[in-house]
Amino acid sequence: MAFLKGHWQVLALTTLIFALWQTPVMVPLKIVVVLLHELSHGAAAILTGGTIEQISVSPQQGGFARTRGGSGFFISTAGYLGSLVLGVGLLIAALKSTADRVVMMAVGAIFVLVAALYMRDLFAFGFTAGMGAVLLASGFFLPHQFCDLGLRVIGLTSMIYVPYDIFDDTIRRASLRSDARILAEEVGGSTILWGVIWLLISGVVIFVALRSLLGRDSNVHFTSGTKAP
Repeated sequence: MAFLKGHWQVLALTTLIFALWQTPVMVPLKIVVVLLHELSHGAAAILTGGTIEQISVSPQQGGFARTRGGSGFFISTAGYLGSLVLGVGLLIAALKSTADRVVMMAVGAIFVLVAALYMRDLFAFGFTAGMGAVLLASGFFLPHQFCDLGLRVIGLTSMIYVPYDIFDDTIRRASLRSDARILAEEVGGSTILWGVIWLLISGVVIFVALRSLLGRDSNVHFTSGTKAP
């Protein structure tokens, strides 16, 4: 009972996300997670000495990151696991800090910058720039409690979407030209093997994150304007 009382908001948001998962309401959030996936590929390329040539997302929740140079192993691995880490990072910002508005605006600014530098097609540019503008405006105008909830929604959606996407792309439909298949061709092993490894890692990351982040009380307290300890 104490757990339910201390974390009912996270439980309610998670339940709501699952309930709406197959509805159009969740499509923009899913595309945001896909964008985080592609940004993770791009970041891995830059961090390993490569460059980004183009990033794109589609209304069908697909996307790609064209990169040049860098480590193929880290670039391929970074997609699923990187977007999960980014989602966990947003949840950490929501649960463990009061910088929700700053984080929201920072994410929005990154989206706008990425749209300007790397988006070539109309939908990808419009969605990324538009979502960035919404996040910037939210961080600037909304109270931190609402920004906190927004970060929680994005973070939880990523933590739900990534394991499902790994399973769907690399195990259930192993014939797809997925990151795991590319890695198998470049490094060795099989698509399913890399999918299973990534799925296990994502499960551990989610378990450890939730276990360490939730604490005694994770609810947002709108009346006091502060987070619970």
